[in-house]
Amino acid sequence: MPKVLDKKYGIEITKPFSKEMYDHNDKIAKEMRDNIIAEIEHAYMRAIGSIAANGGMDKGEEDLRKLITSFSGYQFGDGYELSDIKSEGIKMVQDAANWMMHEEYSYLCFKGLVPRTSKMMIGFDWEKHDYSLQD
Repeated sequence: MPKVLDKKYGIEITKPFSKEMYDHNDKIAKEMRDNIIAEIEHAYMRAIGSIAANGGMDKGEEDLRKLITSFSGYQFGDGYELSDIKSEGIKMVQDAANWMMHEEYSYLCFKGLVPRTSKMMIGFDWEKHDYSLQD
């Protein structure tokens, strides 16, 4: 029998996770992925000079690399084309588990690289991360 620990967004927080918790977290993870991929695309466009931005092309490339490093754990050296970095980064974001999305999105939000989400994921011990517009 699942143990009810709390309630958030009208959802009972249980151990083990309930289907409702998984569904909620999947919905928030999709929002996160969409936001990150949009920021990767935007940073790439700035890095190649397709759109102007504060900080210019260097800032675009720096942001692109920060976004990707969050999910890869490594940095791409000078021998990589920016388009390859972008493509590999998008694949990593699409393949990331929800717990990783929860953890990394909080960091990226703190750094100002991604927007806040509509809600937080639920049921994680490190739930005190702050990346949503509402508590």
